[in-house]
Amino acid sequence: MTNSRNKALLLALSAAAAATAVTAATLPAQAAAAPRAEAPALDWHPCAKPGGPATQECADLPVPLDYADPDGPQIKVAVSRIRSDRPQARRGTLVVIPGGPGGSGVQRLTQKGAALQQQLGGTYDLVAFDPRGVGGSTTASCGLAPEDRYLTALRSWPAPDGDITENLARSRRTAEACARNGGPVLRSFTTANQVRDMDRLRAALGERRLSAWGVSYGTYVGAVYAQTYPGRTDRWVLDSSGDPDPKRVARGWLANMAQGSDDRFPDFAAWAAHPDRDKDGLRLAQRPEDVEPLLLSLFASLDRTPRPSTTPGVPLTGNGLRQALQNTLYSDSAFPAFARLAAALRDPAHTPALPPELARPLRDEDAAQLVAVLCNDVAWPGGSRSDRQRAVDEDRARHPLTAGMPVNVLPCSFWKDAPEDKPTKITNHGPSGILMIQSRRDPSTPHSKSLKMREALGDRAVLVTVEQGGHGVYLGNGNACGDRTVTRFLTTGERPARDTSCPN
Repeated sequence: MTNSRNKALLLALSAAAAATAVTAATLPAQAAAAPRAEAPALDWHPCAKPGGPATQECADLPVPLDYADPDGPQIKVAVSRIRSDRPQARRGTLVVIPGGPGGSGVQRLTQKGAALQQQLGGTYDLVAFDPRGVGGSTTASCGLAPEDRYLTALRSWPAPDGDITENLARSRRTAEACARNGGPVLRSFTTANQVRDMDRLRAALGERRLSAWGVSYGTYVGAVYAQTYPGRTDRWVLDSSGDPDPKRVARGWLANMAQGSDDRFPDFAAWAAHPDRDKDGLRLAQRPEDVEPLLLSLFASLDRTPRPSTTPGVPLTGNGLRQALQNTLYSDSAFPAFARLAAALRDPAHTPALPPELARPLRDEDAAQLVAVLCNDVAWPGGSRSDRQRAVDEDRARHPLTAGMPVNVLPCSFWKDAPEDKPTKITNHGPSGILMIQSRRDPSTPHSKSLKMREALGDRAVLVTVEQGGHGVYLGNGNACGDRTVTRFLTTGERPARDTSCPN
């Protein structure tokens, strides 16, 4: 952020000069060494889905399993598009990059396609893809037992007393199962390969440059693409960014959730204590400061005695309620359902209905993809059991709402394969065409950590801070100023002259 305006101009000019060619020095080693593969043709067919635009199309994009061997085994990546309905206004292609790891781009385009069409007025063909391992793309399996595929197991919540013995055992057997059953396909699930697949999609579309809107983990994918292929980027939106520290990557994102939850929780507490909640029976306390003690008491009660739920064989535990709270903090629209659950739990005879994401295990393929990207991207440290337990204990004391989960052990600490690519260091080298947008109180990618991405990008980016809570800003949490700023940038190229903020 300290670069001079002249330096920014020189960077922009040099990037423009390189727009049609990217040097080997710019690319990750494996990609730079790989021979160029011919861009495949895409066989589009109608695939309208419920709730999505009627004009949505789908296709399969063949990609190399290993880009170092482009003529070797191929796998498929499911892609989707909504063509501009105003050809005279069209200026290019916008890629919608989902979050996760594990988010479906095809599903995201279905959900947001109509809103994007309305906002962007035909400026772009809208395109998305399912990353390797997701949805309609080639998947892999670790062969995990159902009990190891529940969200509360994959998120590695400690035992009620903070003990991590079971977390260590589960992480070990998960890593071993993935090594035994995942094969080369699972090992190919990396951010670097998602970026390469995205560039292969660009070539198949016949586009010289892409614009993009990445959300959450998708901001990291977008930042790595912009770092790897700077001359192939146009207007770039990074929505809800995490710290891109190449030494930590996902390990840092998870650890930061503890602070993010603390930043965001006061919004829920104020809502749940407001007198307006009385009419719906959702007022949990008379004062905002009393909401957290109430929930901590409910967590502890369910830790001691899990409550049978309406899902046979799946009780509501303290960690289940903690995970439900984390999910709730992503959007104000989720507040009523969680408050209703918490209010009902004060009745000892109540049988709770579990939120859908807690009621059943993830599919084995979905669990495998989520774990693989976290673990394949960067080597995770080992450490003694006592060191791990100490880290969890300290985090539980500082952040009781997340109870040590963000720093607990994961299968990555026992992963059998070293990363094939070095993590990408995000820098200020490249064109100045990036707009960052971030909630002030984000439960997943806290604002204080998004500043690390802002700092890394330097004069390439401008940051818009939205003075509200939630995760995912554009067309997500109802801020007119934020939506207007992103839409203006994507349609006209105009962005704020400097970092700024949008009121709630």
